[in-house]
Formats: sequence, C-alpha cells, structure tokens
Amino acid sequence: MSELSQRPENGAVGVAVPHESAALHVTGAALYTDDLIYRTKDVLHAHPVQVPRAHARVTALRVEPALRVPGVVRVLTAADVPGVNDAGVKHDEPLFPDEVMFFGHAVCWVLAETFEAARLGAAAVEVDVEPLPSHVTVREAIAAGSFQGATPQILRGDVEAGLAGAARVFSGDFEFAGQEHFYLETHCALALVDEAGQIFVQCSTQHPSETQEIVAHVLGRHSHEVTVQCLRMGGGFGGKEMQPHGFAAVAALGATLTGRPVRVRLTRTQDLTMSGKRHGFHVDWRVGFDEDGHLSALDATLTADGGWSLDLSEPVLARALCHTDNAYWLPHVRLTGRIARTNKTSNTAFRGFGGPQGMLVIEDILGRCAPLLGIDPMELRRRNLYRAGQTTPYGQPVRHPERLHRLWAQVLDDGAVLARQEEIAAHNARHPHAKRGLAVTPVKFGISFNFTAFNQAGALVHVYKDGSVLINHGGTEMGQGLHTKMLQVAATSLGLPLERIRLAPTRTDKVPNTSATAASSGADLNGGAVRHACEQIRGRLARVAGVTLGVNPADVRFADGVARGLGAADGIAWNELVRAAYFQRVQLFAAGYYRTEGLHWDSSVMRGSPFKYFAYGVAAAEVEVDGFTGAYRTRRVDIVHDVGDSLSPLIDIGQIEGGFVQGAGWLTLEDPRWDDGEGPTRGRLSTQAASTYKLPSFSEMPEVFNVTLLAEAEEDGVVYGSKAVGEPPLMLAFSVREALRQAAAAFGPAGVAVNLASPATPEAVFWAVEQARAAARDGHLVEADIAPPQPGAGAHALHPDSEQAGQAVSRV
Repeated sequence: MSELSQRPENGAVGVAVPHESAALHVTGAALYTDDLIYRTKDVLHAHPVQVPRAHARVTALRVEPALRVPGVVRVLTAADVPGVNDAGVKHDEPLFPDEVMFFGHAVCWVLAETFEAARLGAAAVEVDVEPLPSHVTVREAIAAGSFQGATPQILRGDVEAGLAGAARVFSGDFEFAGQEHFYLETHCALALVDEAGQIFVQCSTQHPSETQEIVAHVLGRHSHEVTVQCLRMGGGFGGKEMQPHGFAAVAALGATLTGRPVRVRLTRTQDLTMSGKRHGFHVDWRVGFDEDGHLSALDATLTADGGWSLDLSEPVLARALCHTDNAYWLPHVRLTGRIARTNKTSNTAFRGFGGPQGMLVIEDILGRCAPLLGIDPMELRRRNLYRAGQTTPYGQPVRHPERLHRLWAQVLDDGAVLARQEEIAAHNARHPHAKRGLAVTPVKFGISFNFTAFNQAGALVHVYKDGSVLINHGGTEMGQGLHTKMLQVAATSLGLPLERIRLAPTRTDKVPNTSATAASSGADLNGGAVRHACEQIRGRLARVAGVTLGVNPADVRFADGVARGLGAADGIAWNELVRAAYFQRVQLFAAGYYRTEGLHWDSSVMRGSPFKYFAYGVAAAEVEVDGFTGAYRTRRVDIVHDVGDSLSPLIDIGQIEGGFVQGAGWLTLEDPRWDDGEGPTRGRLSTQAASTYKLPSFSEMPEVFNVTLLAEAEEDGVVYGSKAVGEPPLMLAFSVREALRQAAAAFGPAGVAVNLASPATPEAVFWAVEQARAAARDGHLVEADIAPPQPGAGAHALHPDSEQAGQAVSRV
C-alpha cells in the first residue's frame, strides 16, 4: 500500500465525529454570505431587470425612469463594463446582453439604498425588444438542428455486427427531465473596494478561483487585484460551480463604480428563473442481448439540453457518455453525444455531473427489456455486472470489480431480498388495487475531473508558537463535511487532538489557482494537499525531536500531542517541541500540493483512463403503488456502499442518505416545466416556487432506511485509503424507480413490460399502471399504446416491428 494510503493507529481519521459547524447550523449562529451585509456599512442592493421573452433582440433600453425612483443610486449596463462584458468561461455569456436568450434574462441591474427601492427601480426601467424564434424543448431544438459545442463519440468493437449477431434486439427512445438544485441559500455575493482599489468579494461559490478570474476580466483587472472568499454555502450541488461568477461580477462592478459595498442576493423566484439546472436528455437507442441475457451491443445517441449557452455542457455530456455503461460489460458499443441549444437558462453541473443521466439510459433499457427476455430484472443486472479483466467502453480497466459482486451479495443478504420477493408476490396476489415491487440496482462511478488539469489542489498550514494549528485549503464547504474531513486529516498527520486545529475560510489569497469543489474529489485532492503540508512540518519537527530525544528523526512518532522515539514511553510534548523549533529558527508553516497521478485522457477520441478509481454501491428498494391514483410509498431501502476506508463515517453515511434522497427526488418527484406554447409566456418556467416544484420531504423518506459501509475496502493511492462519497450515492436511487416499474407491471400479466416516465411522478406511475392493465385486457405481453399526458416525458410504447435474421426486433 502506498504511503499516502497508510493510516496510523488511533488517528483522528476514521472516527465518527459530528460536522465541524453542526452546532452553528442548528443554533443559527453560522454565517453565510448574505449575513455579512449586517456587518457592512453603507451597502447598496442590486436587483435585475428581467425581460419576459424566451428570445428577443433588445432595441432600446431606457434607464432614466429608474434613476427617478427614490433611493436608486445607479443602473449598471454594458456601457459601464471596463473589461470584458462576459461572465462565461466559454465567452458566450454576455453579462449585460443585447439579445435576450431565455425568459427572465437580465439585461441590466439597478443599485439602490434598499432592496425595495432597487426592485421598484428595476420595474421602472423600460426595455423595447424585437421577438425572435425560440426553441423551448429538446425535440424542437433537434428538429431545427439547433446544437452547440462538441459532438463526442465513444466506440468499441463493431456495433452493427454485434446487433446482427444478437439473439434479441430492441430499440427505443427516452426523454427525461432535469432537476432544480433548490439549495437553501440562493445565489449571493457581497463586494467592496479598499483604499488601494483592491476588490474583495464574499461569494457563495464552489469555485472561488474561477469567480476571481471572471470578476477580474469583467473589471479589466489582474487576478492579484481581486480576492474571493467563501465562508460556507447553504447547499451547492453543482449549481454554484460556474453560475455564481456573473452575480459576483455585478456586485464587484457596482462596488468599483460607486465606491460602496454592493450586495447581490437573488430571491427564490429569481434564482429559479435565472440559474441553470441539471441537464435533461433525449436518447435514441438500440440494444442487443444474447440467448442468456448478456448485453451484446448498444448504440445510443444522447442529446443534452444545454440551454442558451455552453456553461459546463460539454464535460457533463462527456461524463454521461463515460457512465452509460454504469456497472455493466458492453462488448460492442457506440455512444454519440450532442448538445441542444434551447432558449432556457443555461444548464450546468448538478451532483453526478452527467453520470446519472448516462446511467439512467442503461438502467431504463434493462428494466424495460428484462420482462421481454423472460428474465427477472435483478438477475439480468447481476449477469451483466463487470468482471475481472474487463474494461470500460473508453478503455479504462475496471479495478476491483469483485467489490460489485460483494456489495450485491451483501445487499441481498442484509436485506433478505429473496425472502421478501416471495412475500411481495404473495401480497400482490391478494391485493388487486395495491401492488409492491422490489428492485436491486448497482452503481459504478468514476472519481476525478474529466479535465485532467483540474485534478490538483493546494493547502497552507500554519503552526503557531503556542502549538495551535491553522489550516487553509482550496476546497469549499457546502454542508458536505469537507472541512470536517480536512481537520481529521491534519490532526492525524500531526498526531494532535482535533481541538488543537482550526480551519480558516476558503480564500484565493491564501491558496491560489484552485479547482472547483466538485466531481466528488474535494476530500481526495485537498486531503492530499493538507497531508503534504503537514508532513513537511512534521518532518522538520522530527529532526528537532530527534536531537532532544537522542533518536534518529526517522524513528520519531507523533501521537496524542507527544513526539516519542519508536517504542519509547517518554517523549516531548507538542507545545514544547514547537517552541523549541521556533527558537532554532525552524519553519513552522508549509504549503502543500497534491496532483492525482495515473490519469490520461484524450477527449478528441474519448479514450484513456480519466478516473483515479471507481466508487461502487448497491441498493435494494421496495415500494407500494396505489392502483387508483399512482401514489406510492417507499417501504424499505437497503444500501451497501464502498467509501474505501472512511475518513469520517458519520459524515459519509449522511452523504449517502442525502444523495440517495436527492436522487429519488430527481427520478420520482421533481418535474421542472416550461411553457412551450406559442403565447406571450412561451419559455416561462412554470415551476417557480416550492408550491409548484415538488421536493422530497420527510413523507417521501423510506420507512426503513439501512445504510452500511463496505468493510475491508481500503483504496490504494488515495489519502488514508478513503474514497469519494459526494456524488455516487445519488445513483443508488435507480432502485426506487425500477421498483416502481415492477410494482406498476404487477397490475398486468406476468412478463408485461411497462414504459415509465422520468420523473416517475404519481401521474406517470398511474399511466404505467394503465399500460399494464391494457396489456391484461388485450392479452399482450408488451407495452400498451397509451402515452402519458406529459410533454416530452418517458418513452414511446413498445411495438413489435419485424423478424430479421432470426432476431426478435422490437421498438420500445
């Protein structure tokens, strides 16, 4: 095992400690960006001027009426930008646009003494526009040929030959929705300028360095003139990786021009209508199986709904393609990706970053095809799991595939799955109007940024003369427990109790050029950097201790705040050692650095090993569906998940639970809707509040929820043998969706295959139940021709097409 993965006995890592800010959170004492306005003098408030058109050209902008509103100080427009009028890393997102690209696009911002004055001022601004043609749905964009960005493709083997040689071939299409981040804290920033003209921005951002970069180029400044700090976020989930930059730039521009602090804080409706979401997808596919139900070939075209600009759509699409295999071996595969340009908010990162969308494709295929193959869905999935020696479609060896099989077996055992399947069959036979279903689904998720250069991190660790320790690192805290883990890593590396260490807010003037806290890589990257810095300090102190104790420095061990010689009972206390080192002029601070080794990726051909390792998990979910309404409840969920040798078990279990529930929300509840009619509100987001956008709550939680961490799962080459946990558990929620499919199918004859829309809302489940009932009435073991009354949701019904070369060819 590598030195990075080795952990000492009785270290702070692996201990179930509470979140470092838990007490502050529950008492309301934790400070967030917008709380700082009450500690800042003479703050101006910013309000956007939003245009209610899906697509239009601005022909006139009159701001004078706003300036006559009491309290209004200034209106920011494109003419005020001293640098580059763009807030996107692809330079396709004008900060002050002259072409409205989505309903609610902000064309200017009003600054005023109060938020209400700013709102009234924004309402007074007069904007004349010339309406332009728009594409609101993915299908509209596809029909019009409205695409943007790269069109990557992953190829392996001979797909046409694989399909021709398959015993059974199916084809279909599938469209599924995106997801609103709905973090508790909306986008916000507070900017001020000091006496030297330096810009300081407090921002709720997952990517302070990129926020710094965007603010600098909007202002025409250098990065060293801009400092960005993130105290903490009230949730991010990827929504604050790219999209905070423009709001921070507005605040910084306002502060620069007025000389006063400027606050940007979106209302919930503004946040929902102005910020991007998870990408929805449209997918066309063909799949082949051999006589034993093994996957032979898959040909799929994935079209991501990018919204009006690129944002992160290209890497999201790339990750979706790289995860379409999920945990299954595909001998012949052709995966083609493209990005639709629609007149909606620019879609962006969301927990899983395209991985969930790619995995949903194969899970939906297996769930729909299993009954037609005459194979239990759970068995079909098990048969196709990766095994030793196999590689992904893009050429990366699948290490530790045996863990998938261990996880699968443990879930079946711990959850008594086989016995419960018999109980469910008996229940369904007795109850004509309430059916149950139980599904088991796996997860294989690659950990690292798609873009190799992002896989690096820095840290700065100070040891003060009194022995106390201060950590700075480049990761941001959005509630996921990264800071807690970094404290545990530092305490373990230095051999100190946790209370001796404090962690400072994330700032660009402490650790520069950081990557976003994203891709589930925060603990791996920043943990490696923190440990590197601590090891440098420990090595220097070991030399001082070695002289004092009369031992070789290599034999000095640090534990419980004492440095001892190997095997010795006595030693020198940490505080005493630090003070001695100071008087010997030994450096007591260090900059740490970490880069993920072993990565190589050629995006031009979509080949290589882009991931450090794979995180695995398996979930079993049982649901019950009401046949009259489609309403359902999740009776039980059993999860076993691979987090390596956990840095912080309490944090990791919380992340697994939270990720699973968020995934279940995406797949079963959360249904973002836009007006796609031809009236004046075309392109308007209809689900603008919690009253119209359904989020998972206590009532949707599993009645029995068992989460277990896989034992004996140390990962070599990662800090203290741990694995990432932020994103992979979200995909465990496929088990709920597939259980709903099986429960709906139970209303029909044995072997019926039902189409299930995504999200599988109660309405969608009801229509799946109706499909099963139609099959029972008509005597078909295929999907009935009943389409759910939801635009763009779900997939087409299954219809037998033809017999070719002895194959059963079906259209799903």
